[in-house]
Amino acid sequence: MANPRTIAKLESRIHERVAYALEFEVSDPRAGMITLTGVKLTSDLSLADIRYTVLGGTGERTKAEHMLASAAGFIQRQVGRVLSMRRTPTLRFHYDESLERSLRLDSLIAGALERDRKIHDAGHAPEAPAADGSPDSEDEGESPA
Repeated sequence: MANPRTIAKLESRIHERVAYALEFEVSDPRAGMITLTGVKLTSDLSLADIRYTVLGGTGERTKAEHMLASAAGFIQRQVGRVLSMRRTPTLRFHYDESLERSLRLDSLIAGALERDRKIHDAGHAPEAPAADGSPDSEDEGESPA
């Protein structure tokens, strides 16, 4: 078991190195649309789960998955060169859906607020004056001018 501080440092170092490899060393044009969102290293330092997002739709996501699967060995070797460890952790890439979920929740909240605003406005619409000329309940106590 590794110290949590050591794990955090290794996660940061892995994140930096994978990002550098994707940007400058992988000669696949699909790598340019990938953004790394985080690295989670297991406590035994054997696995590193790398979360990423992709600019674009599901087609771009599929292309990125294939590219990462084919480049995983190369990227792992690059990571192993900068880490001072006996064994390089196995890199596993996972698509990070948190951005999509947050956008969806944001739109649901905005829709709910809009519906509440409409309900509130409909419930407190200004009433027309009474036909018999009597004052409204709000105007009780005031003398007609």
